[in-house]
Amino acid sequence: MTSKLFPYSPAPESRAIVNIASSYGLFIGGEFVEPDDGETFKTINPASEEVLAEVSEAGPRDIDRAVAAARKAFDGVWGSMSGKERAKYLFRIARIIHERSRELAVLESLDNGKPIKESRDVDLPLVAAHFFYYAGWADKLEHAGFGANPKPIGVAAQVIPWNFPLMMLAWKIAPALACGNTVVLKPAETTPLTALVFAEICQQAGLPAGVVNIVTGAGDTGKMLVGHDGIDKVAFTGSTEVGRAIAKTLAGTRKRLSLELGGKAANIVFDDAPIDEAVEGIVGGIFFNQGHVCCAGSRLLVQESVADEVLDRLRRRMSTLRLGDPLDKNTDVGAINSYEQLARIRELSDIGEAEGAERWSPACELPDRGFWFPPTIFTGVTQAHRIAREEIFGPVLSVLTFRTPDEAIEKANNTPYGLSAGVWTDKGSRILWMADRLRAGVVWANTFNKFDPSSPFGGYKESGYGREGGRHGLEAYLAKGK
Repeated sequence: MTSKLFPYSPAPESRAIVNIASSYGLFIGGEFVEPDDGETFKTINPASEEVLAEVSEAGPRDIDRAVAAARKAFDGVWGSMSGKERAKYLFRIARIIHERSRELAVLESLDNGKPIKESRDVDLPLVAAHFFYYAGWADKLEHAGFGANPKPIGVAAQVIPWNFPLMMLAWKIAPALACGNTVVLKPAETTPLTALVFAEICQQAGLPAGVVNIVTGAGDTGKMLVGHDGIDKVAFTGSTEVGRAIAKTLAGTRKRLSLELGGKAANIVFDDAPIDEAVEGIVGGIFFNQGHVCCAGSRLLVQESVADEVLDRLRRRMSTLRLGDPLDKNTDVGAINSYEQLARIRELSDIGEAEGAERWSPACELPDRGFWFPPTIFTGVTQAHRIAREEIFGPVLSVLTFRTPDEAIEKANNTPYGLSAGVWTDKGSRILWMADRLRAGVVWANTFNKFDPSSPFGGYKESGYGREGGRHGLEAYLAKGK
């Protein structure tokens, strides 16, 4: 998938800036410790299958230690600390993230598989921005609209996914700390490394011991954490299936819960849309981060009268995308995060073809090692196709058509999810009309996948509940004052 007119020479980012330890312990009580159970697992580079490090797997006693450390820090230091003092630590963390952003970006691409230009130019600036933003809120909580004297909840258990490891960490830890809570965070088992470097940043910033604890492991570790009796608040980002299980576990308990789950967003293109801009939005909406995005525009709804033109331009644009080494600054599409995820993408794509949809990918040479899948579109898709209903979580786009705005709304809302949507049109009145009727937590107008720490993000229906980002993101971590 390279341009015949403009060949590129490789431009790899150096790995020398990153010093990956051969093994990592758990971060509990302000220091790295060995797990009580002594179990470990390997984290690999999905672009090459190279083992990057051995990581400790937290067991029941380790979860007890982490929760106890967080409780001790909350009762002894952090919960009673003034917002002004908490803000100093958050500002310090934000500045250190800025200073170490190149190192963190390279490590994120190595452990996750995403292109370096995405981790460098999108993820890391947003990570630092979230800490800066919530540092500003720390001494202004009484003005947030959640009561005159809001209080922290206590100890928060936070479980994050593998698609945006460091960004999801920032979305959860920054507001929790700003509100005076302490945290036990579990990163995804396939992408633990930047969370462990963040633990080093907490040490570098002088954060009091136990305010942030990081325990690594797979699903069983997360299950033990969210079910622990010492937890006051659970925040989870991940699949709808796991989110539903967590909600059942917490039902009838005193624990607060917020969930950001799956999505099957509609990216809707009208006949008066600026086609070239819309095509860029379609490409960014589904192929950004290899489609590993909960709010990805994985369903393209295009008005019939311009469908052929949009698809012609889309195929032409896809033919210029460069798939390959995530550390190459020219790469547009990186590696799929794991073999398990690649198998799911392949399975659903094969089902789409078997159900009668027409599959197309640009000419593409896949690397011999690692986990790779070419950018793919399906045409001739109906709402009955599984690829139009199920979250694939990969670089696969289902194309449907519509004739009227009412039909577009009906098709866009015909999903159990409700996380995001996009509208492309020249008419401001139509944007407002559509946004009012789309059952989605976020609606982008003539753009897609744009985020800002001051803007809330979250969904409806099976996409979860609660909001992250903005003033609204504080509510999940505050007990309302009187």
